[in-house]
Amino acid sequence: MADEEPPAKKAAPKSVLKFLLGHDLSEMGQLLTEPVREKRTTKIETPKYTVGVSSMQGWRVSMEDAHTVLPTLPEDEAPPASFFGVYDGHGGTKVAEFVSKNLHRYLVKSKEYQAGKIKNAMEFTFLDLDNTMAKNKEINEDMSGSTAIVVLVKNNVLYCANVGDSRAVAYVNGGTIPLSEDHKPTNPSEKTRILEAGGWVEQERVNGSLALSRALGDFQFKTDTGKTPEKQVVSPFPDVVTKQLSPEWKFLIIACDGIWECLTNEEVTNFVKVRLDEGLQPDAICEQLMDKCLAPNTENCGPGCDNMTVIIIVFKWK
Repeated sequence: MADEEPPAKKAAPKSVLKFLLGHDLSEMGQLLTEPVREKRTTKIETPKYTVGVSSMQGWRVSMEDAHTVLPTLPEDEAPPASFFGVYDGHGGTKVAEFVSKNLHRYLVKSKEYQAGKIKNAMEFTFLDLDNTMAKNKEINEDMSGSTAIVVLVKNNVLYCANVGDSRAVAYVNGGTIPLSEDHKPTNPSEKTRILEAGGWVEQERVNGSLALSRALGDFQFKTDTGKTPEKQVVSPFPDVVTKQLSPEWKFLIIACDGIWECLTNEEVTNFVKVRLDEGLQPDAICEQLMDKCLAPNTENCGPGCDNMTVIIIVFKWK
């Protein structure tokens, strides 16, 4: 399943164009004069989960988010595994689309995964997939990139792998647990790598253009042949968090930064919990959350002007 996200990560050229649906672009950048509020929403019921997913273009000229929702991972059914991912594209759609269709396939086929070394498999797969895309002329020339926040559940263990500033959180035993850390150029360790690779940080962006310090794609930032992939100006190497699941785990939320730039982790989990307690289904809550985060106007071209994608996974414990 794929949807897509914003050119927000790079400075958008000023222009006045006509959007295909008849919307005018504002002159402040690649934003519409009216947001596209239509949502692509799905609800999935399984014996283990109730899953809601929804995406909305919002104020952006195009939709560059993508996502994957596989409550039962087809390539790994014994014992069954589950895979969920949100990919926040920027500068184009090709990387986010390719990743949403292939990351889980590459993961399951890796030797590390088949040997039961899931954390190592996720790290290897991010690098392997990025290398594959770098050799694909069509994708490479697209000059696009994408975050990747993915959650794999297998044998009652949760693995969360992340590059970029999309985010996953869990509601556990009455509290909020972050499952990822945003990769921003201003983070000391990220900035050190950027500088050592010959890049710079300007206005909190890599080389003055990219608002995140790790991503898949963005091959214009990965040109130093003397450095390994994880040491490039923009790294495709993920952080991987491992958690043992228990009935205290009530739900997960995976979303692009269009949500997190508007609300804190605790505000989002509280928003979801209150509505689940009221009997709302997770797909409806996804839609309400995006509506809450949508900016009323583009006056500051800031929070609430991005594409948005949300996945809510509610656990069913026997």
